[in-house]
Amino acid sequence: MGSGYTQLSITERRRIERWRHAKGAVDEMARVLKPCRSTIFREPRRNQFRDESMSKCDGYFGAAAQMMASDRHARQRKLIKYPNLVKRVVERLPNGWTPEQISNRMIHERAVPRVR
Repeated sequence: MGSGYTQLSITERRRIERWRHAKGAVDEMARVLKPCRSTIFREPRRNQFRDESMSKCDGYFGAAAQMMASDRHARQRKLIKYPNLVKRVVERLPNGWTPEQISNRMIHERAVPRVR
């Protein structure tokens, strides 16, 4: 089994950017940065900067990649998107419920949306 997942930091993304511009090997990047090698392959595709009006500026840039990843992460936060969900979770916390218990109870109640 692999180690725990951690997201790439801005520093790591900038290092990937420099290695890509220098045409460095992905295996070498993975060895130095320590993430799974597939992360290094996926990162530039997932966070590639594209702008129709400035096509010569397209490419992978560490700072732009960090902003895209942060935006994507923020959009997926259910407790921010759904105020009623927050209310249901917060009601149960003072009663000593753990996050796992709250989540399982919501599954049992067939609550939509629910935390996972």
